[in-house]
Amino acid sequence: MKVETEIKKWGNSLALRVTGIMAALPQFKAGTKVVVDVTEEGMIVKPAIQEKGAFRFPYTEDELLANITPERAHADALARPKGPEVGD
Repeated sequence: MKVETEIKKWGNSLALRVTGIMAALPQFKAGTKVVVDVTEEGMIVKPAIQEKGAFRFPYTEDELLANITPERAHADALARPKGPEVGD
């Protein structure tokens, strides 16, 4: 979809107002972080993708292992290797 609009002066800079369908279709809201791909032909504005490694697990390893015992870990239910499995 193409939208015709106008670049305007904003202080010492230029500004492009994102209105109507320009904001609604890509679901832009105030505060949305974006990446702007700039070429000689123009610009492409896309929502910023969360960087890899920025994911945070809801629990730390220490929290998951707190108060763990062999009984609570069901260590007794683990299979024990036999014969050729252990090199016999």
